[in-house]
Amino acid sequence: MLEKFYPYEYAESVFVIDYEKLFAKGYRGIIFDIDMTLVPHGCDATEKVEQLFKTVHAAGLKTLLLTNNDEKRVKKFIKNIETAYICDAQKPNPKNYLKAVELLNIKKHEAIYIGDQIFIDIYGANKSGIANILVKYVTAHEEKNIGIRRNLEKIILKFYSYSKSYHNRIGDIYLTEDF
Repeated sequence: MLEKFYPYEYAESVFVIDYEKLFAKGYRGIIFDIDMTLVPHGCDATEKVEQLFKTVHAAGLKTLLLTNNDEKRVKKFIKNIETAYICDAQKPNPKNYLKAVELLNIKKHEAIYIGDQIFIDIYGANKSGIANILVKYVTAHEEKNIGIRRNLEKIILKFYSYSKSYHNRIGDIYLTEDF
């Protein structure tokens, strides 16, 4: 029953993933969440995030931001980033996950979704049949309160840790050196 919430992979951050390895495995597009995946909630893109997108594109991968944020937030975030986006996405509804694949002009099995929330990002990607990577959420140093949903996610991740058949479904995707 909890399997619908299990990610294909669970990574420390977007910066430990080897995007060239993903390309070599046949993936052609990365669909990213923004808040808490790439930056703390509401923050602008950092130079490191901007460089990440350049690295992903240099690996031959297309990118798209799929977010429940409004367009004003997204446009501010992508000021120095070339990427497609879908805002007000109503995640975890699969409709816009599938629209993202269509906009990237790739097949569903060529897409990977990367996000920080099990109940929204991973659940939606799983419902859509899209491979996914859960990353540990990014917080600002002053943030202390994580909320009830994050505590429920910890319980699901505990069960996930015992379900070895759900781990490493994509294979070796990690950088050997830091980004």
